[in-house]
Amino acid sequence: MARPYFANGRSRGRPILAFVTIFSFFVLGAFIAIKSGAPARPHTFDFRHATSRANTQFESETRAEGKGDKYLIGVGKADITGPVVEINFAGYADLSQTGTGLRQRIFSRAFIIGDVNNPNDRFVYLVLDAQSGDTAVRFGILDGVAALGDDYAAYGSGNIAVTGTHAHSAPGAWFNYLLPQVTSLGFDKQSYQALVDGAVLSIKRAHESLTEGYLDFGKVNITDSNLSRSLYAYLANPAEERAQYTDDVDKEMTVLKFQRASDNKNIGILTWFPVHGTSIYQNSTHVAGDNKGVAEIMFEKAMEGDDSAADGFVAGFSQANVGDTTPNTGGAWCDDGSGQQCSLENSTCADGKSESCHGRGPLFEKLDLGIASCYEIGKRQYDGARSVYDAFGSSGTAVVGSTVKAFHFYHDMSFWKFQLDNGTEVQTCPAALGYSFAAGTSDGPGQFDFTQGDSGTPSASPIWEVVKSLLRAPSPEQQACQNPKPVLLDVGELSEPYPWSPNIIDVQLLRVGQFVIIISPSEATTMAGRRWRAAVKAAATDLTDVEPNVVLGGPANTYAHYLTTPEEYGIQRYEGASTLFGQWELPAYINLTVSNIKYLAPDASGSPDAGPKPPDNRNSSLSFITGVVQDNPPSGKAFGDCTTQPESSYTRGAVINATFVGANPRNNLRLEGTFGAIEKQDGDTWTQVRDDSDWSLVYTWTRTNTALGYSEVTITWETESDAEPGTYRTRYYGDSKALIGGGITAFNGTSNTFTLS
Repeated sequence: MARPYFANGRSRGRPILAFVTIFSFFVLGAFIAIKSGAPARPHTFDFRHATSRANTQFESETRAEGKGDKYLIGVGKADITGPVVEINFAGYADLSQTGTGLRQRIFSRAFIIGDVNNPNDRFVYLVLDAQSGDTAVRFGILDGVAALGDDYAAYGSGNIAVTGTHAHSAPGAWFNYLLPQVTSLGFDKQSYQALVDGAVLSIKRAHESLTEGYLDFGKVNITDSNLSRSLYAYLANPAEERAQYTDDVDKEMTVLKFQRASDNKNIGILTWFPVHGTSIYQNSTHVAGDNKGVAEIMFEKAMEGDDSAADGFVAGFSQANVGDTTPNTGGAWCDDGSGQQCSLENSTCADGKSESCHGRGPLFEKLDLGIASCYEIGKRQYDGARSVYDAFGSSGTAVVGSTVKAFHFYHDMSFWKFQLDNGTEVQTCPAALGYSFAAGTSDGPGQFDFTQGDSGTPSASPIWEVVKSLLRAPSPEQQACQNPKPVLLDVGELSEPYPWSPNIIDVQLLRVGQFVIIISPSEATTMAGRRWRAAVKAAATDLTDVEPNVVLGGPANTYAHYLTTPEEYGIQRYEGASTLFGQWELPAYINLTVSNIKYLAPDASGSPDAGPKPPDNRNSSLSFITGVVQDNPPSGKAFGDCTTQPESSYTRGAVINATFVGANPRNNLRLEGTFGAIEKQDGDTWTQVRDDSDWSLVYTWTRTNTALGYSEVTITWETESDAEPGTYRTRYYGDSKALIGGGITAFNGTSNTFTLS
């Protein structure tokens, strides 16, 4: 066992009856909001098209020959868009945020790096346009890659990292543990399989593209894309430590470029920058990848036809120490008519509650559910990454040193004792959530009387005391371990009908040359990430001849909520209350990674002990999600009929709608395809010019008669100011399900033509 300290056992939760669990399942679903609540606003949206900047203000200089050592490199991308209707979204944990359509497809992006001389030394870094990586999904990906055969034997648990962009606007119901399944009414195999299959396909495509190439990295400060949403907690960190940094959130983006050696063309970039995927408010119910999803597709579209880029260029925008960041750069304001900002200490308004405290994005005044602000924050990340990309010819740092290494193991955080640097013995705890967890944040406030900063004797709705009485009360040992957190939900000691939250986490580091990647299962706050990176950098100094560069990616592998500094934990705002394993969680994470960094040494062999495997709840998870029963067209109509035609002519900037007799899109997710399209006439031919990957094309599904299976689909084109004039039509692709036999039949429909000028 490579880890220097061992847990001294664990306390098990007492059994609870099945009916209590199911009751609690629904009670918690009704009242818990991990980040819930945003006021409904009318959708009045008019969007600019993302024009390629490659041929305008940027002049790419990135065709220069590679400057560093050669590596095996590969990139791949695949569709992971799950059910876009009738499934709850992951992130806000709001029962009412159930899908009604699609704004932009979401993807898995895979990046493989290997040692040219020792090809088995390699790793896979996955970026999913999803809330996080998670245990069930990772298990499925490992199974799927193993099933690909002997050519993929080099990939496994030790070297596959599954990260999420932390988007809060994509389908959920794929988590391994009970608590995050509550608001989605359980586990949905279709949603889960879409994530898994797409991730495996992206790895397959990356593997098939493997070639020799070079890696370079550069950095840029993006000053206007994130803000601290928990400044009061950040200020609890030592003044001398805070004085080392200019900003209270990290503003730096790191860009890693993948360049093919054969022709010096670039095949992809991978970036790290911390900003929450909460630009889109929780009352928006169209699937999208939030701001990082915007940046990714914007960059990829800009590279189409660019002389510096190879075909199939892949751009991954990964998270970093995201925990206390927000994209709502306008600040947090009280929507109670007072015109006041929320309180610094606990994000409350004049009534002493958090419910009316909401963050505002840069284009908040558009009142469009955060859609315009999402695009803008995504564009700002694209602009930053693009500025680095276009300067690589004259700047940037080559990755050097042939070493490619990775390690991974599992670790149980329940009452694990270890020593701090000063020799003091401390311990981590079974997972628990504090009262301020239920207060949410200004990105999505909670309900009732919960406020951030609740400690000591918290105040909250009596309903919670009822819920707590039906569940497990924390033992004296657990409460002492979690102190000063007042425990609301002792989830780490609840195991009926299966575990509610993880106690076992993934510990993982990746290395290529002097570039080291920390894989975090938790959302690290700004200062937590800084301390962790600094500790790993100091430990890695002896492993490389040049200065190490350390980045942090996550939330990954097993979603373990938050990671704060001990000082921030003491404040018990949302992030501290959501730090599962007690106030010493960050020192424990640092201990577990740094004490095993020898496995990244050039001459390292073997790997750490695998540790206790987490429970696999994929086949035992509850589900109260109903499937599709049937689809029918109304009398006298056929599937695909256009019932509301567009007008005959429009000017650019107009919003164009076409409504069709529809069917439930859960019948066929149309992965790698599209539900809707805009086609442009060119003589006697029609060419598809917009599809589901375009931000400006929106698909909305509405059930019009549940008993008879009627539904309709509206496809909206929010025409861009630079769209080409011409003659167009809208096309809808659907699939219907028969009541008898359950057969699925594909169909499509087209609107009348219209002109755009």
